[in-house]
Amino acid sequence: MRTIGNILWFIFGGFFLGLSWWLAGLLWCITIIGIPLGRQCFKFAKLIFWPFGKEVDYGGGVFSLLANIIWLLISGLPLALEALVFGTLWCATIVGIPWGLQFFKYAKLALMPFGATVK
Repeated sequence: MRTIGNILWFIFGGFFLGLSWWLAGLLWCITIIGIPLGRQCFKFAKLIFWPFGKEVDYGGGVFSLLANIIWLLISGLPLALEALVFGTLWCATIVGIPWGLQFFKYAKLALMPFGATVK
C-alpha cells in the first residue's frame, strides 16, 4: 500500500512540491553561506518525492532556531503556501484526504525544517 501511495503522491502533486524544494536548495547553494540551508532542502526534497511510510520529528537547538528564522523569511513562506494550496485542493475530495494530510505535514516542515529528523 505504501508503494501505491508514493506513486500516486508523486504523480498528483508530490513531484511539483519536491521540485520546489529542490529549486530552493539550488538557490540557497549559490552562496557559500546558504549551503547548509541548501543541503537541508535537498534532504527534504528527497523525502517529499516519496513520503509515505516516513515520519518527521521536530527538535533542535539554538542554531536550528536561528536557521529557521532566516529560512522562514526567505523560503519558508512560499513553500508552505504551496503545500497548503495543494493540501486544500486534495482535501476537497474525500478520496484525496490522505494526500491532503501529507501536504499539510510538509507545510509545517516548510515553516521549520531545521532540527527536524526523518525516521
